[in-house]
Amino acid sequence: MRRQVPNIAGVGLLAILTAFPFVYTGNDYPYVMHMLITAFFYAILASSWSMLAGYAGQFSFGHIGFMGIGAYTAALFSHYIWLSPQPTGLCTEYQIGSHWLVFVNAIGVTSTTLAQDCLHTAMAKWGSSVQVTPMPVWLGIGLGTLMGGVFGFLVGVLVLRLRAAYLALFTLGFAEILKAAISAEIEFTRGQAGMEMPPLFQNGITLFGHHFNANDKLPPYFVMFGLLLLCLAILAWLAHSKFGLFVRALREDQDAAAALGVNTTRYKVLVFVITTMMAAAAGAAQGYYVGIVTPNNLFLLQMSLVVAMAVIGGVENFVAAAIGAVLIEFALEMLRNSFSIGGVVIDMTVWRLVFFGLLLMFTLRFARNGLIAPIIDYFARGHIAQETVAKRVAASEPEVTE
Repeated sequence: MRRQVPNIAGVGLLAILTAFPFVYTGNDYPYVMHMLITAFFYAILASSWSMLAGYAGQFSFGHIGFMGIGAYTAALFSHYIWLSPQPTGLCTEYQIGSHWLVFVNAIGVTSTTLAQDCLHTAMAKWGSSVQVTPMPVWLGIGLGTLMGGVFGFLVGVLVLRLRAAYLALFTLGFAEILKAAISAEIEFTRGQAGMEMPPLFQNGITLFGHHFNANDKLPPYFVMFGLLLLCLAILAWLAHSKFGLFVRALREDQDAAAALGVNTTRYKVLVFVITTMMAAAAGAAQGYYVGIVTPNNLFLLQMSLVVAMAVIGGVENFVAAAIGAVLIEFALEMLRNSFSIGGVVIDMTVWRLVFFGLLLMFTLRFARNGLIAPIIDYFARGHIAQETVAKRVAASEPEVTE
């Protein structure tokens, strides 16, 4: 019976999250939907980091950096590459069929240099007679995901021979160097000003017979929700395959796994690349949803939040890590409301982080497997305990002979 509980609960939770946007009618609908979309974003980061750290034993602080690589790749792609029905004569451009692929020149952040944008200069001459086309959003997300995998491979090949604290320090340095480079390269990335990105559905989309404009929350909700489900499905498939067995062997004893013939470097690089691609995909999709990406998204505090979400949920169970991310995101937002005790106002905008830190400390001390993972394991493995007890009872009973 217990074996069926996780399946029933999972299907029920999936049904609730699928139906929620259609049945919820509160006045704070846009706010709640935004919170859910953000929670799904963190759930992707936490679950993929859980596979890397909890299953493979590779503790990395660079996950948020790969998220930034995906977001900035999509932003640069959307900002600098366009399709035009006729050549500009000013930009670097290549003919593709009946259109021209236009590469816009970088102009930095100075407002007086806006006229130096070769595409906008050409558009000013054309007037409304020529309409240029932005590159597809789905292609930007795909390129961001691919670039996250490329950088994940390069970093993995370089550093995954390191262990424990050395790997954590290297990836922390990588994330900080990436943030500094993005902030310094003002001409291309616009530095701290950030880069604007088009919405996920710039011209809107028609779903279920209803047209949603670019600002509606329903389409982005299902995009991020679908991306989360896809990532969880891939992680589940990997965890229950030979791949998952090998990476868990690396976590338990890398030398013993190598002695048994496991190519340790190959599997460490593979799990690193897969999880960094998931982080990059989440970053690209979130960038299109928010409409802007800045170096502030790459703060170490963001990485600490992702790690804490995975640890509180259950770092050795990616489903628990995803659920923990959703619950913690909502809890942190709900704790923003200040209250008074005996006339003393408690500013929860500050104290909520204290409570969050205390929860993390108690989890590490008293529930090292997280708060969500033991619940899942209890129902998922209860039948195993029952079968074991039944076998032992049967073995201890004397045989009856006639």
